[in-house]
Amino acid sequence: MNSKQQKLEAFSRLLDVMDNLREKCPWDMKQTNESLRHLTIEETYELSDAILKNDGTEIKKELGDVLLHLVFYARIGSEKKQFDIADVCNALCDKLIYRHPHIYGNVKADTAEQVKENWEQLKLKEGNKSVLSGVAKGTPSIVKALRMQEKAAQVGFDWPTPAQVWAKVDEELAELKEEFETNPESEKTEKEFGDYLFSLINLARKYNINPDDALEKTNLNFIERFQYIEEKAKVLNKNLIDMTLDEMDAYWNEAKINQLK
Repeated sequence: MNSKQQKLEAFSRLLDVMDNLREKCPWDMKQTNESLRHLTIEETYELSDAILKNDGTEIKKELGDVLLHLVFYARIGSEKKQFDIADVCNALCDKLIYRHPHIYGNVKADTAEQVKENWEQLKLKEGNKSVLSGVAKGTPSIVKALRMQEKAAQVGFDWPTPAQVWAKVDEELAELKEEFETNPESEKTEKEFGDYLFSLINLARKYNINPDDALEKTNLNFIERFQYIEEKAKVLNKNLIDMTLDEMDAYWNEAKINQLK
């Protein structure tokens, strides 16, 4: 691993490269905060994919892409005389020190949950009007639901036991089934479906499962298994539409067995 000095030199080199590109490259010169925004979101998702695959080489690569964007925004902020990368780093350090009084002050926190509780209380003292205000409006729905539940739990708004959450899941499922049977296309059916999903996310949280990660892993499994069916169809010189459900299901199960090996 690199020494601290080598890390500082590498970061300094990145800043020099960024300055050079911004001053000489037509594409880099053209970029704005707004033009970079959607690219940053894309890079973040690519990092997320690499993390789910537990691919160290890809994680390193995608971290570099995300870091480039952070440095790029700081460079644009410097050009506008709003802030530079030093201001970003110092503001972050100041916030971390303030929100970790159990490390830099006299507050006691022996567990991760206590740290989270202290964190939320400090955010409220900083002027946040709501415990939930730290959840960005543009956050994907599953992640947003999880983060809201976590934040509410940190101030005591939570079911004490998993059994109570299971009961809520059963209650929401019964309500959803009833609505599907009586009026499946109503707005209330959509609402009940949302309530059921929310209760499942809460259940996942109780068992320390990240529901977004869990669903994405299922998505990846589905892709792999379905593409296996497509490959088998090619070998048989068939179109998927011409295969029976039983045939496709048999290959699906084959793919599932292969994944477990």
